[in-house]
Amino acid sequence: MAEVQYKDASRIYPGTDEPAVNKLNIDIPDGELLVLVGPSGSGKSTALRMLAGLETVNQGAVYIGGTDVTLKPPQDRDIAMVFQNYALYPSMTVGENMGFALKQAKVPKDERAKRVQEAARILDLEEYLDRKPKNLSGGQRQRVAMGRAIVRQPQVFLMDEPLSNLDAKLRVQTRTELSDLQARLGVTTVYVTHDQVEAMTMGDRVAVLNFGVLQQVDAPKTLYSKPANKFVAGFIGSPAMNLFDAESIDGRPAIGGVAAPISDSVAGQLGRVDGAAIGVRPEHLKLASSGIQGEVTVIEELGSESFVHVAIQHMGERTTIVVRDEGETETTRGQNVHVDFDGPIHVFDADGERVD
Repeated sequence: MAEVQYKDASRIYPGTDEPAVNKLNIDIPDGELLVLVGPSGSGKSTALRMLAGLETVNQGAVYIGGTDVTLKPPQDRDIAMVFQNYALYPSMTVGENMGFALKQAKVPKDERAKRVQEAARILDLEEYLDRKPKNLSGGQRQRVAMGRAIVRQPQVFLMDEPLSNLDAKLRVQTRTELSDLQARLGVTTVYVTHDQVEAMTMGDRVAVLNFGVLQQVDAPKTLYSKPANKFVAGFIGSPAMNLFDAESIDGRPAIGGVAAPISDSVAGQLGRVDGAAIGVRPEHLKLASSGIQGEVTVIEELGSESFVHVAIQHMGERTTIVVRDEGETETTRGQNVHVDFDGPIHVFDADGERVD
C-alpha cells in the first residue's frame, strides 16, 4: 500500500496542441479511494493510464509510495488494473484465471493456491473456483477480475469503468460491494467513471476533470454543497443544479425577475452582475404563493419525491427551472405556479468561479 502523487503531470498526444491531461496535481493518501470523474474526453482515463505506465508522461511526474515511477514500465510499478472488459480466459477456471498472473511470475504453487483461496473467500467466490467464466453472471465475472487483482497484493488498484458493462440494478449492488471491499483491504485505489452518481457514492474524494484540467478535488459532500465553479456545479448532482445567467434587479443578481436572496458580502464580492451566474439545486426551491412565475410542463413522480419542471420567462426567453417537491406533488401539468427560493444559492462570477 502506498500514497500516489501526480505532480504537474501532462500528456500531449502526437499531432495535437492541447494536452489530454494538463499539469495535473493530486495527492492521494495511502488507503484512499479516489474517483476520477468527468465527461467523455475529460482526460480521466488518460490520467489513470499515465499512472499505470500505459501512457507517456510528457511533462511532470507521477509517484507511487514516494518513488518516481514516471519512466518505469507498468510491470515495475506494483499496480493492478481492473478494466470494464473483464478479459477472462474462457478456457480457464475461475481459480486458474485468478492465479494466472502469479503463475507467470513463478510464484510457488502452494502460495498461489493460498492467495487465490483467500481472495475467493473475500469475494464470496469459493464455490465458483472450478467453474468457467461462461457459467458466471456479469457481477460474478467482475468479482473474478477483482480477485485476479487482489491476489497480486499490489500497492495500488487502478479501475477503469469496471462496472459499465453491468445492468443498472447489478451496477448499484456491485459498487456497494466494491466500496466495502476497498475499505476492508485498505489498498490505495484510483477509480475512473463517467457516472457522477457512482463517483459520489463510492469515493472518499472525487476529482472532477474537464478538457484535461482538474476542476476540483474534494469529498463528495463538499463537491455538492460548495462547487468551485460553474462546470462542477452543473456536472455534480442528479437532477442537475439549475444554472442561469444572472439578470440584474436593483444591482442584485436575479432569476425570472426575482432577486436571489444572497448576502451583502457575496454581492459585494461579486461586484458587477453582468456575466455572473446563479445556481440553485431543485431541493432548495419550493412551490409557493409568490416568487418566480411559471407553468408546469413536466412532472417526474418518483414516489418519495417529485421533480416539477416549470417553464419561466428569464431575460426575455422561455426556459425551465426544476423544483423538488416532497412525496406525490399536488400540482398538475399546465398549472400556473410560483417558485420561491428555499435554501443555499450558489453565485459564480463572470469567469465561472464560485463567490462565497
